[in-house]
Amino acid sequence: MSAAGNAEASRGRGGQLAAQRQATIVAEVNSRGAVTVAELVERFGVSDMTIRRDLDALDSSGLLHKVHGGATSVGLRSAHEPGFDAKLTQESTAKQAIAAEAARRVRPDSAIGIGAGTTTYALARQLLRVENLTVVTNSARIADVFHGNGRSDRTVVLIGGIRTPSDALVGPIATAALQSLHLDMLFLGAHGVDAEHGLSTPNLMEAETNRAFIAASREVVLVADHTKWGTVGLSTFATWDDLDVVVTDTGLPAAARKAMRDTGCELVVAS
Repeated sequence: MSAAGNAEASRGRGGQLAAQRQATIVAEVNSRGAVTVAELVERFGVSDMTIRRDLDALDSSGLLHKVHGGATSVGLRSAHEPGFDAKLTQESTAKQAIAAEAARRVRPDSAIGIGAGTTTYALARQLLRVENLTVVTNSARIADVFHGNGRSDRTVVLIGGIRTPSDALVGPIATAALQSLHLDMLFLGAHGVDAEHGLSTPNLMEAETNRAFIAASREVVLVADHTKWGTVGLSTFATWDDLDVVVTDTGLPAAARKAMRDTGCELVVAS
């Protein structure tokens, strides 16, 4: 075996180094809610197979939940939906960078949709300077951002429905209202982003409302930080064919960037 192979073996198999690596993985998952295999490979300098063995062992021990392409904390099962306030401070720097980059795509006199979420909430604040906007949203918090600004050249339409833990208004009322609209551009966040499963959410009614948003829009932009990659919620609401642009942050690993580019969507990395 080569020197490089010996180094990989010593890092990858049992013993103190493996135990330290696994402890770090658990701490990272608990801190961020989710990690991807690609991120862990880059961080620890070990093989994809080594990381997958680590995740298998930690999943078997109940310390995390292994999913396709990575792992989530034990509290983040497919149907678990964190609240808005719990997510607001997570990856806040990345969300601000994504919001600023996405806002540059919006032109005056546009009709835009903004789905509920903490990254789209940051985007709404960035859009306060854009003139003559019509904004359709299913988030009371996002509507309040625009109403609080007091500009007379803006129309804000708040779609009603049943309120989710993440403060989205969803369900048949919201879906029916969207079916008659025609939007120039739509900005959506996602609970999970995955190469195989697309965009997903733990909430079935939110998935239905997001599909109606997409159907009403000429251009669809995903705004999601790197921690969403590899997470899969209960229901897929968009495939890669539904998306035009993905705006993410510099924390996205190289393997995930390649997977996104292979979808055919425009990938924009905010710095």
